Amino acid sequence: MNSNTVSKKILLASPRGFCAGVSRAIAIVEKVLEKYNNDTVYVLHEVVHNRHVVENLTNKGIVFVEDINEVPNESIIIFSAHGVSAKVEQIAKDKKLKVFDATCPIVDRVHRKVRRLSKEGHDVIMIGHAGHQEVEGTLGQYTNPNGKICLIVNSDDIESLPKLKEENLNFVTQTTLSVDETKECIEALQQKFSTIEKPNINDICYATQNRQLAVKTVASMADLVLVVGSQNSSNSKRLSEVAASVGCKSYLIDDYTNIKPNMLENVNTIAITGGASAPEYLVNDLIEYLKSQGYGDIEEIGSDNEKQNFKMPSELI
Repeated sequence: MNSNTVSKKILLASPRGFCAGVSRAIAIVEKVLEKYNNDTVYVLHEVVHNRHVVENLTNKGIVFVEDINEVPNESIIIFSAHGVSAKVEQIAKDKKLKVFDATCPIVDRVHRKVRRLSKEGHDVIMIGHAGHQEVEGTLGQYTNPNGKICLIVNSDDIESLPKLKEENLNFVTQTTLSVDETKECIEALQQKFSTIEKPNINDICYATQNRQLAVKTVASMADLVLVVGSQNSSNSKRLSEVAASVGCKSYLIDDYTNIKPNMLENVNTIAITGGASAPEYLVNDLIEYLKSQGYGDIEEIGSDNEKQNFKMPSELI
């Protein structure tokens, strides 16, 4: 854009911020804290990938652990929104833990499918990022010793796959990968395995797709895109990458304190979005900071038409 533009402007991408799965997971933690306020409440892994959310819950008394074996027997444990493996579920039973499952219902839908395919002896290919908690949990739902579940990151990995039962072959994806991200890989899979069964479109996270489409729109109108989200949030990182892919400079920031003066040099129009685990108050704080830097004109671009709500566990209603 023209650096001589007089007005300094903020474009707010919509939708942005919390998705229904994140809202539900945080609400579960808050409700468990309220109901069991005299007990120590443990959460396995970060309930959602956002530093501010985790710090806030830690200050309220939540104990976050990375290994379920760190949790004392007969304690209260909450599984994060990303889900866990069948092995972790079994350890929780053996330790007689009181479990509250904050797994996103979309992730849980994929888990149920993988368990069914495992039971039926089908081989499964998963498209996802190695090491991501959701991916580890989904892979760990496949327990058939006579079958295979294989992880691929992109189409280049297809040629190195082991021999699979092509007559009973299915694939699933990490839910937070958008349709655009998986398109090339899926086409390559279908070309190599003509009878492979694809997942239901509902197994893709609607929030990921919506936020990426929104950031593409605002990035085309801005000099800079600021994505509010933590560095370990894959969907937040991808939003920044999407902005860059359409030719707009972009930074992923935890909050406004991460902004350095040189980031705003020759920038007249700033677009703002938030990852699916980023609280809206962080966006508001960023707006207030940018106002102090002369960005006074604010315009919302897009519309938040997400009406999805996920039910709370019956024990917490």
